[in-house]
Amino acid sequence: MGALLGGMKVDVLFFGVTHDLTGLTREHVELPAGESLEGLRRRYEARFPGLHSMAGSLLLAVNQEVAQSSTLLREGDEVAFMPPVSGGAGGDIYRITRSPISVAELAAGLRAPQDGAIVVFEGIVRNHSRGRATLYLEYEGYEPMAIRKMEELGGEARQKFAIDSMGIIHRLGRLEIGETSVAIAVTAEHRRAAFEACQFAIDRLKQIVPIWKKEYFADGAVWAEGEGQTKVLVESRK
Repeated sequence: MGALLGGMKVDVLFFGVTHDLTGLTREHVELPAGESLEGLRRRYEARFPGLHSMAGSLLLAVNQEVAQSSTLLREGDEVAFMPPVSGGAGGDIYRITRSPISVAELAAGLRAPQDGAIVVFEGIVRNHSRGRATLYLEYEGYEPMAIRKMEELGGEARQKFAIDSMGIIHRLGRLEIGETSVAIAVTAEHRRAAFEACQFAIDRLKQIVPIWKKEYFADGAVWAEGEGQTKVLVESRK
């Protein structure tokens, strides 16, 4: 997209399958002043027709918040093209990492004298998916927005359950079979609240936190489907 007289500049990011469809991870573009998010989407659909097939499920975020197509863009905005996600208060822990996750350290960092229970969920890479042997996984995320959404999730959990603290760590990059992809720990005075909040957290994380999983098999790779969403799956064969 060339320079435009009286225009504006925005940064555009691509995640998950949108990265595969465009071949882009980031692009700095110039647009006419007053261009809408819908107008930007249509510009990219014209360049990359594969995006049009995602019209019903594509998510667009402006400055790390999911936005309506009618949103008017401004100079310096950061726009993210995203597939549906696969998807605190003081003392809570919300973190993205590319290193192995220590569940014991997460739990120890939250434990306090007033707690009568701590419940931990650990998501582990398994060796199969949909009847095919899995070689390894790759996770990709929109990191600043992911942290904000984890914090939002923690706030929701505090309103619903009588908990003391929550910790969520999600790993990105390549993960081998048996490695931990996500760990969630919840502390509370009583066990029922801790169990229920932990279940709520992993379910909600898969709905709102912008992290995507790509599964690799002997004969290709596919982006995993998000929960409660329709996604375009892209196979790549060797």
